[in-house]
Amino acid sequence: MRKEHGILLLIAMASNLLMVVPAEAQSYPGRPIRMIIPNPPGGSLDIAARVLAPKMTEIMGQTVIVDNRPGADGNIGTEFVARAPADGYTVLINTVPLVVNPSLRTKLPFDVNKDFAHVSLLITSPFVLVVNPSVPAKSVKQLIALAKAQPGRVNYGSAGNGSNLHVAAELFKNLTGTDMLHVIYKGGGPALLAVMSGEVDLSYLNIAAILSYAKAGRLRALGITSTKRSPLMPELPTIAESGVPGYEFTSWVGAFVPAATPENIVMALHDGFVKAVRSTDAVTRFSEQGAVIIASTPDEFATFFRAELKRWARVVKETGMRAD
Repeated sequence: MRKEHGILLLIAMASNLLMVVPAEAQSYPGRPIRMIIPNPPGGSLDIAARVLAPKMTEIMGQTVIVDNRPGADGNIGTEFVARAPADGYTVLINTVPLVVNPSLRTKLPFDVNKDFAHVSLLITSPFVLVVNPSVPAKSVKQLIALAKAQPGRVNYGSAGNGSNLHVAAELFKNLTGTDMLHVIYKGGGPALLAVMSGEVDLSYLNIAAILSYAKAGRLRALGITSTKRSPLMPELPTIAESGVPGYEFTSWVGAFVPAATPENIVMALHDGFVKAVRSTDAVTRFSEQGAVIIASTPDEFATFFRAELKRWARVVKETGMRAD
């Protein structure tokens, strides 16, 4: 009787534990999932999301929709996810601005440390310093000399304050002692078009976005922002080896959900993203874009994220960056 009583007690305890998890969480996913991109179409985040969405749809057994919600330098889409139900059906795909903005702005409509749970660090990728072919600089050193000879005359396009493009440029300005004018566009795509048209002199753009234009002569690539050369453009030197020692900027793409999302849903999304980013199609596409597959665990991503927050807080202070 005691043995049977013990077994019944264990069954009852297990049943109670299952009852703690909402029924919807136990059957997740039961409807379409939205990946929120806080930037306009055409940028590096959007490209990555559209590579992953079809594979995620296949893996998760539900349609995964890419939903662009740009505005306020990425903060509108980010806040939307922070305030969304913590049920796994609203996922934020974000990048460096999420760790820069807390130091760049005095007030944000969300708390990066409290409002999000980390799902996975998916990929990292370098950017490329490109100029319009009319700019009389064919190397990083020549660009520095040009900028120093004409303080405030050389201008660069970005996707907004705190964006990858802004951060990469301000870091360059700080390390080279140059003064360049910041011109803001509504995303990486418009900034790319502005450089090609000659509306601005230069920008720092995703290698996949500029590759074909650089080969066609519509852009001139001067240097890559990572510490190593890219196999996509092996002839292109790093900015660090081109006369700016210590320069390094590598973009990343990560997935987040609202902080209160149940752990089993976080892990279901994690497993889906890892399978998607490691799929043959995705590996091929990301390799073509010069990206490196990471596919971290939630804990690894959280550790990375905290380190990035500290790093960029230091950079913002040193460079005097501001949301102008």
